[in-house]
Amino acid sequence: MDSNKDQWVEDRLAALRPDIDWQPDTSRGLARLHERLEKKSHRKRTWGWVAAGVVAAGVPLMALPSTRAFAQRCVSACVDQFSRVSSTASSGTVKPQYRRMAPDFVLNDASGKPVRLSDLRGKVVLLNFWATWCAPCRVEIPWFVEFQKTNQDAGFTTLGVSLDEDGWDAVKPYIDQHKINYPVMVGNDDLAQMYGAASLPTTFIIDKSGRIAATHVGLCGKSEYEGDIRAVFNE
Repeated sequence: MDSNKDQWVEDRLAALRPDIDWQPDTSRGLARLHERLEKKSHRKRTWGWVAAGVVAAGVPLMALPSTRAFAQRCVSACVDQFSRVSSTASSGTVKPQYRRMAPDFVLNDASGKPVRLSDLRGKVVLLNFWATWCAPCRVEIPWFVEFQKTNQDAGFTTLGVSLDEDGWDAVKPYIDQHKINYPVMVGNDDLAQMYGAASLPTTFIIDKSGRIAATHVGLCGKSEYEGDIRAVFNE
């Protein structure tokens, strides 16, 4: 890993809370890996980066010197993986004539209020697929909170769709703890497949006409989101 990538990783890790606030849930990660492997024969997608990269590399979890070292290895693996295999991970928007409509959906938010994507036409929408166990998601969510606070009066909203298997039992405490100020819903595999969200996090910038203007797969820079949001606002 070169010095630029080292700095890139450090900048994102700086956004995480102190080590004591985040501990790698190795038993949960391994359980999820086994579950996904069992279902692989009849499912097309998987959240492979959770623990799988560590297991495949043969790195004993307990041998790592610190939680931060574990986090750095995970973030670095995400950076390398997505930069190699995902041509849809983008900074910069798609020209309007080439955009596809964002699949419509309706899900209840944490208060039980239904949120329908098509009701947000006329607004710029940042749609984020995430999970509470996703470390890169933890880096990005404070940015989305800031975007919501800064831009909501200008016709912008963030929507979070959690893919946690534990549903609201996991998501509601996370919302409260991290003071998430935008609508969060609990989604499912069918919705994720409609969007082609095969990895977490995956985030879409949706224009005022309901078309997907930009797609970000994996962890990317805050400035990339800001640039895409600004570009769509200025259309």
